[in-house]
Amino acid sequence: MLTDTHAHLDYPDFANDFPELLKRAAEAGVERILTIGTSLESSRRAVALAESHPCIYAVVGVHPTSALETEEDVITPLRELAKSPRVVAIGETGLDFYRMPGSRLLAQDKFEGKYTEALGSSPVEIEGAIQDGAYKDAQSALFQEQLDLAAELGLNVVVHQRSAWDETLEILRPYTGRLRAVFHCFGNTFEQAEELFRLNHMISFTGIVTFKNAGSVRECATRTPADRFMVETDCPYLAPVPFRGKRCEPAHTRLVAEAVAALRGETLDQTAVATTRNAGEFFRFDRR
Repeated sequence: MLTDTHAHLDYPDFANDFPELLKRAAEAGVERILTIGTSLESSRRAVALAESHPCIYAVVGVHPTSALETEEDVITPLRELAKSPRVVAIGETGLDFYRMPGSRLLAQDKFEGKYTEALGSSPVEIEGAIQDGAYKDAQSALFQEQLDLAAELGLNVVVHQRSAWDETLEILRPYTGRLRAVFHCFGNTFEQAEELFRLNHMISFTGIVTFKNAGSVRECATRTPADRFMVETDCPYLAPVPFRGKRCEPAHTRLVAEAVAALRGETLDQTAVATTRNAGEFFRFDRR
C-alpha cells in the first residue's frame, strides 16, 4: 500500500470527478492521501475533506508566496484548525525566492522601453530591491511563525523550498530536536539532501523522478537511505511519465514509487513498504 504525502485535493481541478479520483487511487494501492493547505481558506477546505473521507488527512499552513497577501494573524486560525484529529502536520511552509517582485518590476520597465543599462541603479531597480527585501522578510517571518506553531503543537512540518536553500536551513536549524521537516518535491543535490539527513529531516519525490533530464533528482532517489524519503504527487502538478503535461492525481503515486524502485534496484513492494512506514512515523496518523 502507498501514501501520497502531498496533494492539493481542495483545488478546483478535481471538482468534477472527485469520487472517481479516490476510486482510482484506491485501485492503484494508494491507501492514504495528505491534502496540503496553501492558505487559510485552502487549509479549511483540506480539513473538511479529511473529516469527510477516511483515506484523507490534512496538513494546514500558508504557502510562502502568499506572505504579502495573507491575514495579519494566521497562527490563531491555524492553531484552531490543527485541533482536528485529522490534521497531521503544519505546512506547506518555507521560503520561495524564485520569482521576486523586483525582477517583475525590472522586466516591466524593460518591456516599456524605460530601462537603460547605463543608468545603473535606476529608480525602478531601487524600488525593486526594496520590494524584494520586504518580500523575503515577510516569508521568513511567516515561516518562523509556523515552525513555532508546529513545535508548540508537537507536529512536524512540510517544507516548500525554492531558490532559498541557505536561508531555509538558517531558519530551520534552531528547531533541530524540536520538530522534523520533510522537504517536499525535492529537487536539489544529494549533498544537500545529506545536510537535511544530518538534521534528522526527510525528503519526498514527485513525478519529476520519472523525467529523464532530472539527473540530480534521480541520483537522490538512488542514493537516499531507505528511512529518509517518501513519495508524493503534488497533484494537480508534475504528472509523471507517461502523463507528463496532463493533470496529476493521487493514483500516480504508484508510478512515482515504481520509478524510485527501479532506480534503487528494488521491487515496488519494497519501496511501498518503506515509504508507507516512513510516512506513518513522520505524520503519526493514529497519534490522537
